[in-house]
Amino acid sequence: MTTTLTAVCSHEEDIKKSRFVAHAAPVSSIDEAMAFFAAHSDPEATHNCWAYRIGQEYRFNDDGEPGGTAGRPILQAIEGQGMDRVAVLVVRWFGGVKLGAGGLVRAYGGCAANCLRNGPRAEIVDLATVACACGFAELPLLKSRLAQAGAVIVQEDFGADGVALRFTAPRDAVADLERTAANITRGRSAWEQLA
Repeated sequence: MTTTLTAVCSHEEDIKKSRFVAHAAPVSSIDEAMAFFAAHSDPEATHNCWAYRIGQEYRFNDDGEPGGTAGRPILQAIEGQGMDRVAVLVVRWFGGVKLGAGGLVRAYGGCAANCLRNGPRAEIVDLATVACACGFAELPLLKSRLAQAGAVIVQEDFGADGVALRFTAPRDAVADLERTAANITRGRSAWEQLA
């Protein structure tokens, strides 16, 4: 089960006099992730390290920390929590005590993991987009069955002969919904899965 955050969350830790603050957010695009990092980075901080994962796209940045000691552990925290469509920024204010490579990995990865662990989550449901048609008399029953299956109608076009619907639904429910629509409309649903 892959999850994502439902809201922005933060977590703060003090580790050997250095202050670490993690900010995490749900994101749906690389531009959204980069905007989140820009909005939450602190130019007064010693380091602003980050990572994101959006499907197969991922990237991380150590922002001056030794290679592989900040950004990669943040990314590993995202993956370790089984999350996707998430961006995490960890801001560090150096406190005068060097942590060493292992200490940095534990500090950045641990702070990011604690932030994600405490954030509000939701399961990511793979959605399909479908177009179908029905008569006016069939519309209330079809809409009721779609809603019961978790479908969300995104467009309704009323014409002389009936209604054309476009909706999103959990991909694993589409086959059952197609049979239901065919039964309700007596085979006249003009069913088409668009995505």
